[in-house]
Amino acid sequence: MPMLGQLPQTLEINGVTYKINTDYRNILRIFAAFDAEELSDNEKLYVCLRRLFVDFPLLPREDYKEAYEAAAKFIECDMQSDKPSPRVVNWEKDEQLIFAAINKTAGFEVRGVPYMHWWTLLGYFQSPDPESLWATILTIRQKRAQGKPLAKHEKEFYAANKRLCDVDRPKERIAPESQAKQIFEELLRGGGG
Repeated sequence: MPMLGQLPQTLEINGVTYKINTDYRNILRIFAAFDAEELSDNEKLYVCLRRLFVDFPLLPREDYKEAYEAAAKFIECDMQSDKPSPRVVNWEKDEQLIFAAINKTAGFEVRGVPYMHWWTLLGYFQSPDPESLWATILTIRQKRAQGKPLAKHEKEFYAANKRLCDVDRPKERIAPESQAKQIFEELLRGGGG
């Protein structure tokens, strides 16, 4: 991982340093792949590695497991918890709410910049205005996921805005990498690169 105050641009896998695509848009595409019901777990792993590692064809197959673990650590901003937490964010469904909150925190339209490191966006994401609509929805989702009671005003808000507050998946899905299965199976058979 980088020195204090620096953003990582590479990951080390078994002693070899690999450049990674750190733009937040790339990470959101990885999230879309993980949400794609039509992709198998192996296909999702392939999409993650292929999108994150700039020189993916140079990554030895026997290093995929370690590469995926490093990718997950990077995506979680090196703050993985021991216990998986319930899902309370659906980046695709919540995009407009999330970016409104991020833009307010950042002070500019982050989608308008040509590049932003994932960790920078994540920092903005983790610091929403507590009075924002997104913060209210997130608090309700977190409480419900943890089985905690909602305050009276939260119950009223939830009753009036269930569609916003529930973490549901969009009905229509398009595979983010339409040929992921074919390519991954080819890799497993030893062909292609």
